[in-house]
Amino acid sequence: MNSDNFTPYKAITFSEPVLERSTSFHHFMDKRRSVREFSDRPIAKEVIDQLILTASSAPSGAHKQPWTFCAVGSPEIKQKIREAAEKEEYENYHGRMSDDWLEDLKQFGTDWHKSFLTTAPWLIVVFKKAYDLVDGEKQKNYYVNESVGLATGFLLAAIHNAGFVSLTHTPSPMNFLQKVLDRPANERPFLLIPVGYPADDAEVPVLERKGLDEMAVFY
Repeated sequence: MNSDNFTPYKAITFSEPVLERSTSFHHFMDKRRSVREFSDRPIAKEVIDQLILTASSAPSGAHKQPWTFCAVGSPEIKQKIREAAEKEEYENYHGRMSDDWLEDLKQFGTDWHKSFLTTAPWLIVVFKKAYDLVDGEKQKNYYVNESVGLATGFLLAAIHNAGFVSLTHTPSPMNFLQKVLDRPANERPFLLIPVGYPADDAEVPVLERKGLDEMAVFY
């Protein structure tokens, strides 16, 4: 190990008891919900900067950081994204989706209309880098889906921590995002996340999360 490449780790300690702190954080995160009804109340770009910087602190394979976060505040570009997304979603709801899938979606009251794409003050489109391009040469990235998934999780937590709401929107196929945002060939759309304040009359479905005994196994 080359010591020149390493620095001492400075551990983080808290005066609050560990169980109390972890329980408090769980209760805070448990209030996070996917919201489809947004206010058009503005959010400063500097705040979005910090959310993206938090997302980029996620671990990644070989520290390649194979992600690009496209923050869209332009009304014109948001309109283009909405038009393209609704076109794909219309096809999904009118033939692409199976009957089982449509039945599972009924509890959310969704359809092909996606007004949140133009109402929310910001859209963050997460792209994954299948490979990097350095001076025109391809450089391999590792565990790309896992890395970008982790970064997206950090982003959602940061959005919630700031007091905003979000939605993990996955119009399928998503290739139109690459075209609308003019992204290079090595970047592939991963997720589209509207970010903003909830509308005054926003509602969310009544849902229950799985209990610990349903999704954890201890050995």
